[in-house]
Amino acid sequence: MTDSKYILSLDLGTTGNRAILFDQRGNVVGQVYQELTQHYPHPGWLEHDALEIWQDTSNSIQQVIAENKVNPLEIAAIGLTVQRETCLLWDKTTGQPLHKAIVWQDRRTANLCDRLKAAGKAAIIQQKTGLVLDAYFSATKLAWLIDWVKQNQPGINWDNVMAGTIDAWALWNLTGKQVHATDVSNASRTMLMNLDTGDWDESLLELFNIPRQIMPEIKPSMGIFGQCDRDLIGAEIPIAAIFGDQQAALYAHGCDRPGLLKCTYGTGCFLVAQTGTTITRSHNQLLSTVAWSTKEQTNYALEGAIFTTGASIQWLRDGLKLITDAAETESLCHQVDDTNGVYFVPALSGLGAPHWDMKARGAFLGITGGVQQEHIVRSVLEAIAYQVKEVVDAVNQDSDHPVSLLKVDGGAAKNNFLMQFQADALGVPLERPKVLDATAQGAAFGAGLAVGFWDNYQQLISDRQVDRVFEPGAGQAPAQDNFAMWSKAVARAKNWIE
Repeated sequence: MTDSKYILSLDLGTTGNRAILFDQRGNVVGQVYQELTQHYPHPGWLEHDALEIWQDTSNSIQQVIAENKVNPLEIAAIGLTVQRETCLLWDKTTGQPLHKAIVWQDRRTANLCDRLKAAGKAAIIQQKTGLVLDAYFSATKLAWLIDWVKQNQPGINWDNVMAGTIDAWALWNLTGKQVHATDVSNASRTMLMNLDTGDWDESLLELFNIPRQIMPEIKPSMGIFGQCDRDLIGAEIPIAAIFGDQQAALYAHGCDRPGLLKCTYGTGCFLVAQTGTTITRSHNQLLSTVAWSTKEQTNYALEGAIFTTGASIQWLRDGLKLITDAAETESLCHQVDDTNGVYFVPALSGLGAPHWDMKARGAFLGITGGVQQEHIVRSVLEAIAYQVKEVVDAVNQDSDHPVSLLKVDGGAAKNNFLMQFQADALGVPLERPKVLDATAQGAAFGAGLAVGFWDNYQQLISDRQVDRVFEPGAGQAPAQDNFAMWSKAVARAKNWIE
């Protein structure tokens, strides 16, 4: 592919949408980012406007190409990576969503999950999908959307309705409304895919009253999904990889064999451990999930999904207005030696792994009159690290090989205080790469390898530069001692709402 110079990666995340161009060496050439509006119609509910996501995506693609004076014909392939469990319904004749997309953090279907648990369905769902029965996943959200459409748009022709996660919606639009498909890594997060067969499970579709014909076709993560519509950028470019965002980061870090794991510090924290080509079942509330697949083989992973990490820093900024910029938290934390006895429980959307408590809510405990802004901020950052420690402990219990190194990425991984505290709390080193956009990089690697733009995955991985390694230091003892008190705070915030 002599004329090709670039891979275009689209990273459609929870808080924003990004288009990034990578060159032959796997480096970022240019990028465009647009923040995404968060809609909170009720406490615990969160929605995105899918038309805004697509508009921002197409604008970002055009802008990154124009700003970097790239000829679209020089782009070898497009890789797509997305926030995972967020889903929507749309009308294929009008191209319009039937309701706003329901975001993975949304808890509106917690009661439906409770009813299914009471009906004894949790074990069979976990057996078939590898997932814990929770409102986090797409199945109950799609069930809610279908009910809503039936009530509010009774005349709808269900032959024209399409369902999907954000990758399916983006792919359908990218291909000029031609291709309705998803990849196996995203499908494995819907709570509708059978992990053993890699296809939609008929009995689960029936359980959630979801018609099979509205669901996208499941394809391998790497391979040609379709061609980008010529009208979008003046060239037909193959869309050659689709990954869930956490799986894309795992791929970028080179975690392709058992014993390797990474943690992405984004809106939530997602700790994913590669388990190879066999499905590994957790005994400690971790999720069994697909890492990625090619036509030849499927790789699996264990995952600890933590719902609220970077989102709690965003809340300090936009909600409490204690900071004006996330970067300020680092210096604020260094201004005090500890949290002055304050512990924060980041259950702003319930608790994910290893608790899976949809009824938990956020809390500050241990507040006394001497507590200042810096203590509050530091308690929030420490809580992020402690949540990761809980999941690493669970991974260690599930595995024959204890975690000896954690590879990190994501926006909050820029925070040196947080990374050092994390290394101290875990007692193992953390490795931070130069390129923190590992999700976008992973999708680019997958797409480039699928079309022969690159031919050696191991070479790509070994060429990635490490920015810094954080070794456990003098803060180890207090960080580990305070974990017990933080766990006590978590216990008090659990099962809060009726």
